[in-house]
Amino acid sequence: MPPKAKTRIKSAAAIVAVPQNREQAAEAVREIGERQRELTRLTADMNDELARVKERWEAAAEPHNARIAALTQGVQTWAEANRDALTQGGKVKTAALTTGEILWRLRPPSVRVTGAEAVLDILRRMGLTRFIRSKDEVNKDAILNEPEAVVAVPGISIQQGEDFVVVPFEAELAGEAA
Repeated sequence: MPPKAKTRIKSAAAIVAVPQNREQAAEAVREIGERQRELTRLTADMNDELARVKERWEAAAEPHNARIAALTQGVQTWAEANRDALTQGGKVKTAALTTGEILWRLRPPSVRVTGAEAVLDILRRMGLTRFIRSKDEVNKDAILNEPEAVVAVPGISIQQGEDFVVVPFEAELAGEAA
């Protein structure tokens, strides 16, 4: 008979220092503030270091990016001049070279609308309302303004939670950017 699988998982209880009086609570809030400020300093230092590293590697990559762009432009110019031969008169969209391929691919069509309100007005006047999307959705802001009106509506519930927040006091130096 196989051994019985454990059904309980034991883990050590979390050890949390619980203040026993107002002074201890104030001391804990002070320490939270110190540690938050230290985290802010560490984050700033990390971001400064990451910016230097990224700048160094981007500088090293720049000549390669420039050369790739120039070579690509040259290959495209040559391929466009020889497109008929490379695509067998337009029968294929890929040309194989000894070191790789060059391809021509059509992007999917996309619609670009400038002046959306004017376009909507013109579509309505031309009777082309099939090209206008109408979206029905629950107006949650209106429900929050009149919660008593929807008390009996199944599927609507209004929820409100409570957060516990510790805000250590902090002063700002004059002239410091906010």
